[in-house]
Amino acid sequence: MPVLLAIDSSTDSLAIALTGPGGARIFEGAGGAKASERVVPEALSLLAAAGLKLVDVDAVAFGRGPGAFTGLRTACAVAQGLAFGAGKPVLPLDSLMLVAEDARLQAGAELEGPLWVAMDARMDEIYAAQYVFEQGRWMVLDEPALYAPAALIQRWGQPKAVAGSALRVFAQLGTCERSWPEEASRARALASLAGQAFAVGSLLDAAEAQPLYVRDKVALTTAERLAIGAKA
Repeated sequence: MPVLLAIDSSTDSLAIALTGPGGARIFEGAGGAKASERVVPEALSLLAAAGLKLVDVDAVAFGRGPGAFTGLRTACAVAQGLAFGAGKPVLPLDSLMLVAEDARLQAGAELEGPLWVAMDARMDEIYAAQYVFEQGRWMVLDEPALYAPAALIQRWGQPKAVAGSALRVFAQLGTCERSWPEEASRARALASLAGQAFAVGSLLDAAEAQPLYVRDKVALTTAERLAIGAKA
């Protein structure tokens, strides 16, 4: 069994998972601005508790996005740094697929049919993607994208299964046959998803690690603000 260290800070929580022959060890705590301060000490603490060192890890997984801009950069940079230091590859993980895996684990059995994930992206927008679990792993039906609520409703029609925080935030999304608006354990799902990714060989050289941003712009540049002010 491979030894995998996985990190995700794409939301307002920090999740870290270590899996290996001794089972899984997880950490869950506050993310946001605190994630960058806590992630390395907590990751090393998990390794120490398991009697392992960084060089014993076969790969370092990270939630590549979509998600919070700073959180994605933190997870990617830390995973890249740890992997470089140990001479190991990285495993980029779809952060919305992480929510899908949490829903599957909550269901207690393999989900039948497609599952949409819809996460609050702030600014009255939603990160969403559609997946299906087949042959022991998740397959992508609709790639992660950014939607206005009305556009997402038009895209998915009447979904039978939906997971994610957008269900709590956007009442207009309505209801469906099966829903998981709350995550049970993001770190537990992270451990499981990292194992799936490693099994299918989704490894990259640490130098190739990159976050996935689906929101083109989160702020105007100084030049753009000045241009708008000149027209006012």
